[in-house]
Amino acid sequence: MFSDALSDIVVLDGGLATELERRGHATSGGLWSARVLLENPEAIEQLHYDYYSAGADCVISASYQATYEGFADAGITEDQTTALLLKSVALAENARERIKSASSNGRERWVAASIGPYGARLQDGSEYHGKYNVSVETIAEFHEERLGVLAESGADVLACETVPLLDEARALIMLLRNQPEIQAWLTFTSPDGIHTSHGEDLAKGARLLDGVQNVVAVGVNCLKPQHVAAAIAELRKGTAKPLVVYPNSGEVWNPVEWKWGGAPDGTRLADLALKWIESGARVIGGCCRTGPGDIADLAKVVASLSR
Repeated sequence: MFSDALSDIVVLDGGLATELERRGHATSGGLWSARVLLENPEAIEQLHYDYYSAGADCVISASYQATYEGFADAGITEDQTTALLLKSVALAENARERIKSASSNGRERWVAASIGPYGARLQDGSEYHGKYNVSVETIAEFHEERLGVLAESGADVLACETVPLLDEARALIMLLRNQPEIQAWLTFTSPDGIHTSHGEDLAKGARLLDGVQNVVAVGVNCLKPQHVAAAIAELRKGTAKPLVVYPNSGEVWNPVEWKWGGAPDGTRLADLALKWIESGARVIGGCCRTGPGDIADLAKVVASLSR
C-alpha cells in the first residue's frame, strides 16, 4: 500500500499542465490539462514516463480538471467522461510499466489519481482564494461521482489537491469515509504557509484530517517554495501524519489573463528539500511551472540521504 512507502521519502513528479504547455500542447479553455487527455493522451503518458525517468517515485494523473460538468460543457457524455477518468490513471500505469521494463533498479513506483478542487471547475482562480459561496453539501455533490470512479480506478492513492478552504476538506472527508478501501492525501493551498487560501489556520485543517484513517498524508501544494517551511510547522501542530509538499515555481496564477505571472521564486526545490525533510516532509515534489529537470535534481538530493 502507498502508506508503506511513507516510512521513507517519496519523490513526486512536477507540473503537468504547465509542462504540457511548455511542450507545445494546447491547454487553454475550461478543460485545461483535460483537453490534452481528450486530444493527445500519448503526450500525457510520455510526460509521466519522463517524470519516472527523472527519478519520481509517484506521478499524479491528468484528472485534475477532468470533471463531469467540464466535459459536459464540451459535449462529452457522462459515460465518455468516466472512460476518460479511468484513462487518466491507465496512462500513468502504462508509463510505470514502461519504466519498469527500461530500468533495472526494481524500486516501487506509485500512481496517484488527482482530485482537483471545486474551484478549478469555476475557472476563476477560486482554488487560490476559496470564495466558493456554496455549502459543504454542494461541494461534496460535485466531487462524489468523480471520486468514486477514481477510487476504483486502480490508482494507489487519491491526491485531493489544491484545496483552498476547510469546507472543501470537510466535503472530501465525508466522501473518503465512504471509500475506506482507498488511501488518500489532502493538500491545501496557502498564501503564506500559515493560513489556507481562504484565511483559516492550516493547523486547524491538519487537525480536521488527523482522525481520518484513510487520509495517509496531509500537506500543501501550489504555494511559493519560500512558504513551505512555515506550512510544515503549522501542519505539524495539528497532525502526526506524514506531510506532503509540492510547491510551484513561485509564480502567481492570473485567472483574468489565464496565465502565470511574476518572477519564479529563484530557489530550486533541490536546495530546500533537506530542510523540508528534516522538518517532517515525507512526500516532496513540484507543482505548476516545475518540470522533469527540477525533479531530477530533487531525486538526487533524496538519493544522497540513503548512501
